[in-house]
Amino acid sequence: MATASRPPAAPPAENVAPRRSDRSPWNWLLLVPIVVPLLVPLYNHVDPKLGSWPLFYWLQLLLVALGVATTALVYRMTRRSKAEREAAQAAIARDRER
Repeated sequence: MATASRPPAAPPAENVAPRRSDRSPWNWLLLVPIVVPLLVPLYNHVDPKLGSWPLFYWLQLLLVALGVATTALVYRMTRRSKAEREAAQAAIARDRER
């Protein structure tokens, strides 16, 4: 038969790194570089050409740049503040000491 036991006490708040939430509205922008290449009518043409490259090829290169720019923007807008990064590093250092 199992006996009831008390859960361990929660550590004091100053010894805990702040929780990380990835539920930022900026993350919705990451759908743009996924959805835009799926819109085939955008590049289902040969003309206009850029040099000797048909539209499909140079538009694909632009879509790669769009993905990089979107990812960089979302990263910059959702990264932790300096205080949160320092608190997380301090928490990691404390965990290593144990």
